[in-house]
Amino acid sequence: MAERVELVGYDEAWPGHFLAIARTLRTLLEGRRVVAVEHIGSTSIPGISAKPLIDIDVILRNSREVEKANSVLEAAGYEPRGNRYDRQVFAFMKRSTAPKQRVYLCPEGNDTHRRRILFRDYLRAHPQTAAAYEVLKLTLCKEFEYDGDGYTAAKAAFVSGVVDRARLAET
Repeated sequence: MAERVELVGYDEAWPGHFLAIARTLRTLLEGRRVVAVEHIGSTSIPGISAKPLIDIDVILRNSREVEKANSVLEAAGYEPRGNRYDRQVFAFMKRSTAPKQRVYLCPEGNDTHRRRILFRDYLRAHPQTAAAYEVLKLTLCKEFEYDGDGYTAAKAAFVSGVVDRARLAET
């Protein structure tokens, strides 16, 4: 059976959960290989509703380091989810924690990661855009209640528009 797309109100504890998970990931991945650990996704945007799931990008020096890290996360109980968004980015899920964790291993300089950071930072700096994103998500979670891929696809144009604005603002 398909998993339900569930959104909950913003939880002030999410940043603390991220910090604890980041410490664990750095230890698991022997900090020397880790370039950065970034809180991404809606739980990283103060004040907006999100899936009760902490999304994290772990940036490693290169694709070879990403491949080595895959087995480390699997051994630590993370479920491999493949490379759904980018062939260089590998996703893992940990459902046994509260909140759940979704970790992406990315090589340094990866565009998927860069887009996520641009999106996150733009929403943090533009509360009206963040509020519009929240309204869209709340509408779509009803329309795609048991279709996570459809839910994500339906948000794509909004996300791309924000990333484009963020890139323009950088120049």
